[in-house]
Amino acid sequence: MKGLYTVLLLVMSNTFMTIAWYGHLRLRTISRFATMSLFAVILLSWGIAFFEYSLQVPANRIGYKENGGPFSLIELKVIQEVISILVFTGFTLIVFKNEQFRMNHLIGFIFLILAVYFLFKR
Repeated sequence: MKGLYTVLLLVMSNTFMTIAWYGHLRLRTISRFATMSLFAVILLSWGIAFFEYSLQVPANRIGYKENGGPFSLIELKVIQEVISILVFTGFTLIVFKNEQFRMNHLIGFIFLILAVYFLFKR
């Protein structure tokens, strides 16, 4: 159960992270936000990132082996990176319609899946 909570928290955390890091690139197309200064965009991103950290830290605490969780530190990081790329890809395809998912992206994801397989292999 701790593994499932960890993964769910990481998915939510990475959703906020992706919005904080890349969402502002889309804000330029909305008139209300088009004139925001860089400093204002940074503050907005920090505000969103607060929620990322509020989910990321508990995910790592719950999931880490030395805290009674099922994952080693390396496994936690690999899970987080794979989730991050999956969330980012979904976000990009939904929010930025001009981006395309190409064959080399699919091949890269296959290699990531293989990396996860080998890192979790006992």
